[in-house]
Amino acid sequence: MPIVIGYQEFVSLPAWGVDRLLIKSDSGARSSALDAKHIEELPGDRVRFELVLSRTDRIRTLTIEAPIIRRTKIRPSHGETQNRLIVAAELVVGDVHKTIEVSLVCRKRMICRMLLGRTALADDFLVDCGGRFLLSERRPKRKLNKKDALEG
Repeated sequence: MPIVIGYQEFVSLPAWGVDRLLIKSDSGARSSALDAKHIEELPGDRVRFELVLSRTDRIRTLTIEAPIIRRTKIRPSHGETQNRLIVAAELVVGDVHKTIEVSLVCRKRMICRMLLGRTALADDFLVDCGGRFLLSERRPKRKLNKKDALEG
């Protein structure tokens, strides 16, 4: 029975040591995409890249090396075809653990560091397009101290 998730959730990528990564569920996209920079192909069909962990602080990254599963052409929403490398990632959403394929691409203009496409969503998840963080806790808002409140 599929689990209902929100259009935004926090997920884990445990094999890479990532506990909370903001994703957007997108049933209109076939493939999943991960925010990566400094993508470098290595010998033996491997890739090294920096996984961007924060939208607001793009310096917060984690260097990952992974086998290249395949290379593909993807036509994103802006319509211009891109060549992308695909790697496998261990994904944990709620109680679901699965290995998915993700393309490596710069997502700096996007709110979420990862896009979860319909191939990754299939069989395990139903998306509540009006819900957010149905399986994960949203981060608490930063409390303002008196000085910040007076200046703001």
